Parts: sequence; structure tokens; C-alpha cells
Amino acid sequence: MQETKSLPNFASDNWAPAHPDVMDAVVRANNGPVPAYGGDPYTQEAEALIKREFGATAQPFFVFTGTGANVLSIESCIRPYEAILCSDTAHIYTSEWGAVERMTGSRILPIHAPDGKITADGVAAAIPHQDGHAGARPGVVSLTQATEYGTIYKPEEVSAIAHVAHEHGMYVHMDGARIANAAASLDLSLRDVSTGCGVDVLSFGGTKNGAFCAEAIVFMNDHLARDFTLRRKQAMQMASKLRYMSVQFTALLTNDLWLRNARHANAMARRLSDGLASIPGITVTQKVEANEVFVIVPERVIAPLSQAASLHVWNEATSELRLVCSFQTSEDHVDGFVARAASLARDAGHSR
Repeated sequence: MQETKSLPNFASDNWAPAHPDVMDAVVRANNGPVPAYGGDPYTQEAEALIKREFGATAQPFFVFTGTGANVLSIESCIRPYEAILCSDTAHIYTSEWGAVERMTGSRILPIHAPDGKITADGVAAAIPHQDGHAGARPGVVSLTQATEYGTIYKPEEVSAIAHVAHEHGMYVHMDGARIANAAASLDLSLRDVSTGCGVDVLSFGGTKNGAFCAEAIVFMNDHLARDFTLRRKQAMQMASKLRYMSVQFTALLTNDLWLRNARHANAMARRLSDGLASIPGITVTQKVEANEVFVIVPERVIAPLSQAASLHVWNEATSELRLVCSFQTSEDHVDGFVARAASLARDAGHSR
């Protein structure tokens, strides 16, 4: 099959290929028979590495998808008559086609968060003062780290939310699809920005950081992890040849590959943001703390700009774009896109 030249990718870090080191690890694991369903040495090695990152009490489980990780994590924390608190831009609320609500039977109660981050005060205000007969009682708070706007919770912010949640008998879930980018940005460990701050269960993302079809759920609570192997199987998220998923996390957690990938993606996002912010007529709308850049551009430049690189229109009404960098994004990709955006914005200004 002839290889076709692709455009630079700013549409999503999901569009990026698997990292070559991850692919090499999968190929090396493809060597002879080993026990199925996680009884293999590859999975045991990956589990040990995750425990090294999150602590000896961490209980990791591998699943296929981020949605599966979120659904099963939250399902472990909640009963159908309880509600889920999260940001009004959270992926579980806006982008997973109601999967969490359908599979848990619980309502999502969104909290307005213009920068993607909810607060301890916002969580406290969303908790009813008394149980009634009409409203759903919150049972879990779900945070996204980094948020859908590319902003990052500092450890003290997560700790404050966890304190409020636990004080009211609630659990804390974290959607860590981009947790690597958050940790790299803050120059902290994966644990420091998640479970070390009181998070009870983490959806530990691999796909956006260079893996493929590989996510992990990390429990910090024995009660929540009870019988999870059975529930994972019932939810069709249990791989028979689990080694091919788990070995990807071994690759990411060896020699800080996860950190190098995330640092590079974050650096490219900062370079992209700085370049676009210098162009008259283009406005960066959110803090660039991870690997996402949000910009408002003249509406007429969107179509020609999409011929220079893949991109995602976040808000058609305001001509706001979401641009995402990955481990594969290069300086040439960024500089070429910025140059094209500058040319198009200049032409759009002259044609008014």
C-alpha cells in the first residue's frame, strides 16, 4: 500500500500514531504462549510499575478505552440513585454520548466552569443541605486532569475538592486522559497530581500519550476495587490477550517515556500559542498549561487553514478552534501553521 502524505495534525492527540517504543514493546511481547486474562508476566510487570508510580496500595486494571475506564471507575463509586458532579465541559458530560449515565443509571449534575476547573466551593454549593424526595444526592465528584480546556488542577485544588467530597461521604474520580501532560507541566509525579491528593479512583490515560487501545484504572480503595475483575468482564472491557495492552504501560513507564512525550507535546503547544498570540486578529482564549491551545480566529480563515493542518472547530458561533499537540508534533509543523495563519489573518484584515 502506497503511503500518502498527511497534513500536520492539530485536531487531536488521539490522531497521533502509537509511539515507536510502544509498538516495539508489543512486538517483543508477541513471543510464544503465556497465560490469558492477565495471568502473564507482562501484565504483572506493568502492574508493578503502576504501583511504583502510585504507591503499594494502588490496584491497577487495564481496559480498552477511556470511556470504558470512566464508566467503570464511576460505577464503582456510585449507586443508581446518586448523582455525579463534574465540570460542564467534562468529557463524561459532553462527549461520551451519555455512556456514564446509561451504564450507571445516575444523573450527571454539571457545575459551570469557564476554564474547565471546578472548585471546592462549587462542589459544596452543589451538595443539597438535606436529602429530599425529588433531587439526586451526589455520590461522586469527577475531575478531569488536565481539563478539556487544557488547564490544570494544582495539588492543593484537588485536595480541597477531595476534602469536601469525603466530608460528605462522596468519592473522587479523576479522568486522567491527559494526566501525563498535567504532571509534566507542574513538574510533579503522576501520583502528586492525582491519588496523592485524595483521588479514590483514577482513569489513567495511555492512548493520548503514545499508546493505543490501552487505558488503566487505578483504585486506591479496597472497597471500590472489590470484585472489579468480574465487573470488568461483564462490561466487555476484559482482554483475553491482556499482555498486548499492559506492555504498552510498561513501555510508557520505562525510562520516563510518558514524561518525555508529555513534555514535548506541552512545549509544542506553548510554541504554537506564542506564535498565534502574536498575530493581529487572533486571540488565545485559555491559559496554555498542557498540550491544548484554544484560539478565536476570523471565520473566513477556518476553511483555508484546515487545508494546512487538521484542526477542530470548538465553537462555530465564535470561530474558536481547539488545537492539540502530541509527541509527534514538530517545530516545523508549528511554525508552518503559524506562518499560514498569519498570512490568512492578514489577508482577512485587508479585505474588510
